[in-house]
Amino acid sequence: MSLDQIPVETLSEEQAAAELAFLAAEIARHDQLYHGGDAPEISDADYDALKRRNDAIEKRFPALVRADSPTLRVGSAPLPTFAQITHSRPMLSLDNTFSDEDVRDFVNSVYRFLGRLPDGSIAFTAEPKIDGLSMSIRYENGRLVSGATRGDGTTGENVTANIRTIAEIPNQLPSGVPAVVEVRGEVYMAKSDFLALNAQMEAEGKQTYVNPRNTAAGSLRQLDAKVTASRKLRFFAYAWGEMSEMPADTQLGMVETFQRWGFPVNPLMKRLNSIEDILAHYQEIGLKRPDLDYDIDGVVYKVDSLELQQRLGFRSRSPRWATAHKFPAEQAFTTVENIDIQVGRTGALTPVARLTPVTVGGVVVTNATLHNEDYIKGIGNSGDRIRPEDHDIRIGDTVIVQRAGDVIPQVLDVVMEKRPAQALAYEFPKKCPVCGSHAVRERNEKTGRLDSVTRCTGGFVCRAQAVEHLKHFVSRNAYDIEGLGSKQIDFFFEAEDPALQIRTAPDIFTLKRRQEQSLTKLENIEGFGKVSVRKLYDAIDERREIALNRFIFALGIRHVGETTAKLLARAYGTYEAFEAAMKASASFSGEAWDDLNNIEGIGEVMARAIVEFFHEPRNIEVINRLLEEVRPQAAEQPVRMDSPVAGKTVVFTGSLEKMTRDEAKARAESLGAKVSGSVSKKTDIVVAGPGAGSKLDKARELGIETMDEDEWLALIGG
Repeated sequence: MSLDQIPVETLSEEQAAAELAFLAAEIARHDQLYHGGDAPEISDADYDALKRRNDAIEKRFPALVRADSPTLRVGSAPLPTFAQITHSRPMLSLDNTFSDEDVRDFVNSVYRFLGRLPDGSIAFTAEPKIDGLSMSIRYENGRLVSGATRGDGTTGENVTANIRTIAEIPNQLPSGVPAVVEVRGEVYMAKSDFLALNAQMEAEGKQTYVNPRNTAAGSLRQLDAKVTASRKLRFFAYAWGEMSEMPADTQLGMVETFQRWGFPVNPLMKRLNSIEDILAHYQEIGLKRPDLDYDIDGVVYKVDSLELQQRLGFRSRSPRWATAHKFPAEQAFTTVENIDIQVGRTGALTPVARLTPVTVGGVVVTNATLHNEDYIKGIGNSGDRIRPEDHDIRIGDTVIVQRAGDVIPQVLDVVMEKRPAQALAYEFPKKCPVCGSHAVRERNEKTGRLDSVTRCTGGFVCRAQAVEHLKHFVSRNAYDIEGLGSKQIDFFFEAEDPALQIRTAPDIFTLKRRQEQSLTKLENIEGFGKVSVRKLYDAIDERREIALNRFIFALGIRHVGETTAKLLARAYGTYEAFEAAMKASASFSGEAWDDLNNIEGIGEVMARAIVEFFHEPRNIEVINRLLEEVRPQAAEQPVRMDSPVAGKTVVFTGSLEKMTRDEAKARAESLGAKVSGSVSKKTDIVVAGPGAGSKLDKARELGIETMDEDEWLALIGG
């Protein structure tokens, strides 16, 4: 599904939800190509642009963050050709920054989280970001025992035999090191070694390699370690996993310790305090970049103090105390050959420019989303112009294309000097190109303005919407039914024989029964067969029981991504309780409605969409049929069952003096508690600091346990 690539600041909530869904799938695909197959389709700058767009949308719409969001995911699944190693501590990736202002925001966020003034008192390290393959190397009693790739961040590929062939990685550490040491860093191939290897391959009449990063990754993943040994792989150490004891209390101190132990470390690493010095070092490294014998794609900044790192903690995917400042992306010029319309699951009509192929950032680009009718005219969601008045996008125009912040390229502007005389202004369709239903722009009740999205009114009468809904239902993070992919959904949806048709989700689970009673056997149809049909039925049966959050996500409720589905599953526990609460919220008032809005991460727009979904008779009919076939499981209990606050709902109010509000929330959630922004009958604890007002009064009125900050810290163990 194409995405609206309107500037983030002008996206509507609905557009943002749709774009985040597409971004999650597209970035996951590139993750697999990059981390799993060592065959990326796009450059690192282009990949970073996708993640930057995703992060920007999530920052503006935090309630829409999906469970399959790239900010919650690292790397890709390990290759099946290697045994797996579970990392003792997750290998998390870093958030990215792309401008000086982003870096200032990062530094200031560190001070803000810690409740300190940005006075330059906190030191940061800055070092080149190596473009290689992340590696974790474990030593026990000084002896190398395993080497593992990042994989999905939790489980990686066991490449121990291959790691031992890299001369720069010691097999034995000096005496006196901690009993358990996990050194982490980057395996890479030097540019000079890469050129020499390609010269050798060319002399032997063999195919040459594309770039050093892919060659290093492919060499490390050889099943025959002798092949790895024949390639000159190198290593930089810069981080650690499990350590039985810490030999230093700063980031720089740890890296200097690794160097004493015999690991190569980057000589350009520096400890700096001021933002100006940090940015100056970034510029210095950028100037040296062409002359370095290894590829880098940015500079990594980390809080130097390990004590402060621990206080700052982690988000789900990345540390709060580190970020990567990436080098800029590229632009190119090309021609708009045509403009097509694509219809998505929610009925949104998205215009897509078909471009004369052009290489941008190392990848050939042929398509670019044009967002919506207004964007083609050069108007943003706010109604303000985002391009000069005559710079509307027409077929035949030469345009500037950039892959710096969007899943597929963004058309930045039109080169008016090259506009052909025959170029005509594009007329946006008034009818859906798929089903012929009227296409309308709804009016926002709050603002009185037309929505920027033109939407098909056909609903499930529209094949595009029905098919896309089914594809969402069986997608990887929903029901994830193996053997029922996009092509198969298209086939079953178009089938004329009722014994083969899948038009709604319940039809998936009745397919086998209908087939048993039919003369038209799926196994006799080209493209299937007895074995594949049996595997399909088995895969369907395996999903008759499914986690509650996946079930909720699969329903395709507008604005409800995977993160929201998890919040709802955890809040209500069972599907029966969830549905009952949504039906009880029909009037958008009362206790059930308040409970829904009090869930941290659920906003009013999302809450209304959920309630409205459960008051559409067609939706209830489909769900009831579905529940005759499947059984959503009760939500899992909080992970930290040993914590005194696990599973409890906590509200912080007033001023906190020992930690910031963000720090308190992060600590509570890490202990398995749920943090709410308002007090209700379901609140368990209210932590009240100086200045606490109505929330504390309401807690006392309801008889809820209250405590001050010191009592809270004593309860959770300081």
